Amino acid sequence: MKYIKVVLLLLCVSIVGYSFLSLNNRIHAQEEIQTTDEETLWGKIVEVVEEGKKEFNNEKQLYQKLKVLVTKGSLSGEEIEIENGALPSSEVIKYHKGDRIIISHTFDEENNSEFFIVDFVRTKGLLILFLLFVLFTSLVGSKQGILSLLSMLISFVIILTFILPNIQSGKDPILISIIASIFIIPITFYLSHGFEKKVTVSIIGTIIALIITGILSHIFVKATYLLGTATEEILLLQTITNTQYNLKGLLLAGIIIGTLGVLDDVTVSQTSIVYQLYNLRKDLSTSQLFRESIKIGKDHIASMVNTLILVYTGASMPLLLLFMSSARPFEEVINMELISTEIVRTLVGSIGLILAVPITTYLACIWIKKERV
Repeated sequence: MKYIKVVLLLLCVSIVGYSFLSLNNRIHAQEEIQTTDEETLWGKIVEVVEEGKKEFNNEKQLYQKLKVLVTKGSLSGEEIEIENGALPSSEVIKYHKGDRIIISHTFDEENNSEFFIVDFVRTKGLLILFLLFVLFTSLVGSKQGILSLLSMLISFVIILTFILPNIQSGKDPILISIIASIFIIPITFYLSHGFEKKVTVSIIGTIIALIITGILSHIFVKATYLLGTATEEILLLQTITNTQYNLKGLLLAGIIIGTLGVLDDVTVSQTSIVYQLYNLRKDLSTSQLFRESIKIGKDHIASMVNTLILVYTGASMPLLLLFMSSARPFEEVINMELISTEIVRTLVGSIGLILAVPITTYLACIWIKKERV
């Protein structure tokens, strides 16, 4: 077991080191290929020079002339003026002195600089939120919480430096997701929950449930004629890149990775239930231990499935409101690929979770009986 711990630790260090080097190289490569016709600047609004209303198509909208101090980019330290609301728009955001913004710097036909506000700089708020997350995880979870943060970091860098780059280069999304899962599952499970035999059972249960989820995803994506072209992001991805993506494979890969994140909780919790129950009732046979553990697992199934459905519903809330506001019949709405994709994603993920409970429970019962004999 000590040997496994050392090997796993070295593997974690190697993955994190390689991932950060790979990420750094990709950032530098992207900086090198950035066109000279457009530049992204960061700035801070130091003065609202002018504010009023402009009329477009008999409708008035907000207009502002802003003085901005550039804090990042080739014009760093210089002050520039930007017009906000100079062109007709359905919604114009009102900016205030002190706001930090991201600016697009382009050139017109006569090579004169043009500046447009892209968005707010949200780094500070995001950083504070992330630090609070790390703080509370570390305080409440102590050692295990810190290890779970490390496992989260490893999952993140694997996704960012292995899954996404390989899919971007045109490789099969399903194969890449399976390979990544093979690395993510044991590393994150052992780091988050300890180097225990019951965690090994959870890993095996998770892999089996994930395989079943992948098979079901393939069957029902094909059965419902999903093409993977439902969202605007996919269409935009096809438009702005020169890579021909396997869109159906991309959809399947998303289902696999999404389900993997929830299976962790289900399989580890169910294995712990079996071990704790057996420690209290060592006289139980394998079948009795299975039945008693499943009774508790049923509650877990109900809560996790409900959680999964609510998560997907929350993410799709604007879409659901849009369809409720339309006059299209229900039968037509559910047959739209955008809606069908979410239904398949939710139900396949839920089935994977449901099956993970009896699979992991059975494996844990067999394992602990053989171990304690």
